[in-house]
Amino acid sequence: MSKKPITQSEINNIVWKACDTFRGVIDPSQYKDYILTMLFVKYVSDVWKDKKNFYSEKYTGDEIRVQRALRNERFQLPDTCTFDYLFENRNAANVGELINTALESMEDANRSKLERVFRNIDFNSEANLGQTKDRNRRLKNLLVDFSALDLQPSHLEDNDVIGDAYEYLIEKFASDAGKKAGEFYTPSQVSKLLAKLVNPQPGDRIIDPTCGSGSLLIKTAKEVGSKNFSLYGQEINGSTWALARMNMFLHEVDNAQIEWGDTLNNPRLLEEDSLLKGNVVVANPPFSLDKWGADDAMADQFNRFHRGVPPKSKGDYAFITHMIESTYQDTGRVGVILPHGVLFRGSSEGKIRQQLIEENLLEAVIGLPANLFFGTGIPATILIFNRAKGDNNDILFIDASQGYESGTNQNRLRDKDIDKIVNTYEAFQEGRSLNTEEGAVLEEKYAYRATIQEVAENECNLNIPRYVDTFEEEVEVDIPTTQSNITALKKELAVIEGQMDQYLKKIGF
Repeated sequence: MSKKPITQSEINNIVWKACDTFRGVIDPSQYKDYILTMLFVKYVSDVWKDKKNFYSEKYTGDEIRVQRALRNERFQLPDTCTFDYLFENRNAANVGELINTALESMEDANRSKLERVFRNIDFNSEANLGQTKDRNRRLKNLLVDFSALDLQPSHLEDNDVIGDAYEYLIEKFASDAGKKAGEFYTPSQVSKLLAKLVNPQPGDRIIDPTCGSGSLLIKTAKEVGSKNFSLYGQEINGSTWALARMNMFLHEVDNAQIEWGDTLNNPRLLEEDSLLKGNVVVANPPFSLDKWGADDAMADQFNRFHRGVPPKSKGDYAFITHMIESTYQDTGRVGVILPHGVLFRGSSEGKIRQQLIEENLLEAVIGLPANLFFGTGIPATILIFNRAKGDNNDILFIDASQGYESGTNQNRLRDKDIDKIVNTYEAFQEGRSLNTEEGAVLEEKYAYRATIQEVAENECNLNIPRYVDTFEEEVEVDIPTTQSNITALKKELAVIEGQMDQYLKKIGF
């Protein structure tokens, strides 16, 4: 009788339970590295085991052909790197060292895909995992927890299960750990929305200059509908950069170029000493980043800040201009998630915003519901810039702030909320050119198409209520009825007070 395939929810439950080894001992922002790395080791080990079994059956008794076939696989796994080897040695006094050595050997065997990925993770760390006795006990428990998982592809419901489990864990860590862990994760529904809005096509180069764990890049790539795309990302946090590399590996995006470094001060996505250009650039950069590098911006060798230098304490427009300069002229598309302040703040930001509008780059402003993002309850906005607007000068404004599902800790976009936003945007694109001096209401209290003249009259203030009228008239108060209700309530109160007096007298008061 064939074994029932393991479902996504079953794997999610097991890997989340495996976190019990570290809960209450070290901060989630730390133990996520150990959990996610061990999940990675378990998966690649089980895939290798699956491949080995397949070739052993195919070439029965011919070990040379088995080994030759394994050498042609997309990754290599020496025997001392497998999860089974580590599990067999779970009681070893130096189990932390054995895991570290296994990770180093795995890197060496797959240098083009995993080089430096594990350099910041130390399974023999006394600072993070405790003294030897406690550390060994925790690592043994971790190995035992993951031994319950069977991640061989032949036993899984579908091939995306492990990648989705990885995404599930990253989101759970972001949710539990709050702001610190939330910095590296864009909620999946928001990523899905942004990916659909930028509409990547086969053959596109897709870039995320603040890629975090790579989830937004992967979501955008999935919208292509084939494997005909190129992914590029940069991440400033070394630990999160490693997660992105592992995430790409698990999703079998082996050719993704993920760089480690500060995008604004040290962009690493380059070609011939110029910024790498892409068809689509997406990002959820840190909101209003302080000390982003304004002092050196005027001398920027890539001339990213020719429209002006954003204020030192708010790097939002530094990311916007970097992203726009990273797109192909006349065809590039940019989708970026930012706080609402970018829509109306003045000074240097106002001047940059005005120039972007006058260059006819801004295509859409979408207001999202509050409390969607980990670590902050403030509502965010999505800005879409399009270098292919042509003669059209109109700008779409959408107030999607009321379309969501309430959650325990976070609100969540539903599929119908995403579809409504995307359908409105696509309808705007299909018939967007007004060629008049007046804007148009596309949907009452939801969407408005503004002309550039109208935006100019508003001094390039993009605050959504200036364009989308969401005012709700208050219900008129019926004064006579209200007075009558008050009189009746007073009579009821007098009766109750009389009864209270009687009760109090009976008990001696």
